[in-house]
Amino acid sequence: MQRKKLLILVCLLILVVGVVAYFFVKNKNTQKRNGPPKNATSVQVSTASQSNVPVILSALGTVTASQTVSVTSLIQGHLQEVYFKEGQYVQKGQLLAKVDTRSYEATLQQYQGQLAENQAQLNNAKLTLARYQRLYAQDSIAKQDLDTQIATAAQYEGAIKADLGQIASAKLNIEYGRIVAPISGYIGIRNIDVGNLVSTDSTTAIATITQTKPIAVVFSIPQTKLDDVVQPLRNGGKLMVKAYDQQGKTMLAEGEVRVISNEIDSTTGTVKLKATFNNDDNKLFPNQFVNVKLQTGELNNAIVVPSAAIQTSTAGQYVFVIDQKSVAHKVMVKVGPQTEDGKTAILSGVKTGQKVVTTGVDSLGNGSKVNIVTAQKVDTSILDAAPNKGRHSPR
Repeated sequence: MQRKKLLILVCLLILVVGVVAYFFVKNKNTQKRNGPPKNATSVQVSTASQSNVPVILSALGTVTASQTVSVTSLIQGHLQEVYFKEGQYVQKGQLLAKVDTRSYEATLQQYQGQLAENQAQLNNAKLTLARYQRLYAQDSIAKQDLDTQIATAAQYEGAIKADLGQIASAKLNIEYGRIVAPISGYIGIRNIDVGNLVSTDSTTAIATITQTKPIAVVFSIPQTKLDDVVQPLRNGGKLMVKAYDQQGKTMLAEGEVRVISNEIDSTTGTVKLKATFNNDDNKLFPNQFVNVKLQTGELNNAIVVPSAAIQTSTAGQYVFVIDQKSVAHKVMVKVGPQTEDGKTAILSGVKTGQKVVTTGVDSLGNGSKVNIVTAQKVDTSILDAAPNKGRHSPR
């Protein structure tokens, strides 16, 4: 009886092992069928989405000062004093230098003496004229004598006007001895030292002042894009401009287009534009080269994909779209402007929600099987601990 029970127990155990083995093999085969297909290429994908994309024109620009003025003397004389430091910011009307004006002061005194003399002679001529008029009324003098006295009085009146003009000129020359800043801005290196003779010659400028607040950037755009600029400005709109450093990564300032050249350069097929920037933080400097980005419009609800997904061939630009069966399809696209976050607008070829390949494109062909993977995140705690390996505490 015990032997029979033992036999039944062994049979049940064999049955249980067989059932477990069956389900194990079945589950393993199911995993193989559901796993990645054979010879599949591992790729990373991104989903096409919608976004408002600004239409940007990029160009290389040159920073130019709003005004550049050479500080020169309007009179001739020795430079007596200099009241500015090279490179400092000066205000309009600020005293910069002083020129010796003693010769002009002496000339002023001379003209003032001539004026006093002519005024006295005019008074005498007017008194004589009054007597001649009374005598002529009594028919005691000839008409010629009266006319001569009238001319003499008028002659002294003209001399007085000439004296007043010479006095005004002498006073102006004395005032010119105080050289003041014609504009506000940064003054450059001094070209003439104290004691040297200065003159009205423009080649002997004392220094140069450049106005940098506001400041301008001059750049050129293709003539094919001229309508995108002219029409908004003529309709009273504003075209915003951003200036970036030479690497095109750091934005330096933001301004707007104020001037469009009145002609197209026939040699390059471009037209010049001038944008104005407040430059309150002095990040723009005259003659500095900058990268300019001009926004001429905006695409509303445009389809965008990462720029890395777009490839170029002799036939044009294309992307790989992944269908529901994990098969890659080569799709020709028409691209639009790019965004600042590394995406590109797709004008045709891709629909919202489609998956496009961003990494692993080089190994793909039209109809290739793919295995979609995600980018692995690096454990920063491991990186933080790595430099500490092999270090020994000081003994």
